[in-house]
Amino acid sequence: MRIGNITLKNQLVVAPMAGVTDRPFRQLCKRLGAGMAVSEMVASDSRLWATEKSLRRGDHTGEVNPIVVQIAGAAPEMMAEAARYNVDKGAHIIDINMGCPAKKVCKVDAGSALMKDEKLVGQILEAVVSAVEVPVTLKIRTGWDREHKNALAIARIAEDSGIQSLAVHGRTRSDLYEGDAEYDTIRAVKQSVSIPVVANGDIDSPQKARFVLDYTGCDAVMIGRAAQGRPWIFREIAHYLETGRQLAPPDFAEIHAIASQHLAELHLFYGSYKGLRVARKHIGWYLAGLPGGEEIRQTMNLIEEPDAQIAALDRYFVRLIDGEMAGVRRAA
Repeated sequence: MRIGNITLKNQLVVAPMAGVTDRPFRQLCKRLGAGMAVSEMVASDSRLWATEKSLRRGDHTGEVNPIVVQIAGAAPEMMAEAARYNVDKGAHIIDINMGCPAKKVCKVDAGSALMKDEKLVGQILEAVVSAVEVPVTLKIRTGWDREHKNALAIARIAEDSGIQSLAVHGRTRSDLYEGDAEYDTIRAVKQSVSIPVVANGDIDSPQKARFVLDYTGCDAVMIGRAAQGRPWIFREIAHYLETGRQLAPPDFAEIHAIASQHLAELHLFYGSYKGLRVARKHIGWYLAGLPGGEEIRQTMNLIEEPDAQIAALDRYFVRLIDGEMAGVRRAA
């Protein structure tokens, strides 16, 4: 898949997820097969760029290319300036957020709330595309609610504005993450434009990825929640798309190695205090469905030292690998 002058190694994209797709997670997903990973959204308001959160979100040190930064806001000139700022810091692609359904984002008329104002959509897209030399992409939903679906109209505005690729989450803003993704709408969007389109929503297995690509005709798929605690889903999908065969799931030893390295990187990236707390949710995702996983997760939430957190995880997996805990290996 090509986005402007950038060629991706495959059709698999990590979705931007606030509080999840930090640099350690993006790097992990890329190591395990993702062709591209989109950053957590960063604010277009320059007054926030020097905050600890923004500086951390903008940290791409050592990250495998391409570096994709998603910006969020509602003012065309501020969005253009944010795009220039992030390109100057090394972004290879700028992604514009018009898909986030979070209340705190929509109440300031950003994220998916922008889909209610097609004129403003065009102004923002044109301003950002004109501001930078790198490719600009866009992420949207199917509309604000089921009575106001305008993904096709926004897709045409995007193409006319010079957007190089469009990702569509197959739900309206009012749907949040409930119900089934609307692959019919995504298919219609793909048929209405000539730029690459990326399908997003409910893609949680290699077989589902194959179905969505075939049904919608899209150029790539974007994986979000299904990669939480299961970042190897990207290599599983890549293998299936290439060979038509199911790749064996990781055994307990490999899950242990992946999780332990991830935790260590989180501790290093965030520092001991915050890193330990960020790691807790990832531990919960890694352990979901594993024998005794819920019990150990609750115990680990009480740990206050990074080394002790990793040590507890090590002890759990040693018992698991040695067969001292009953259960069936986690499914792929």
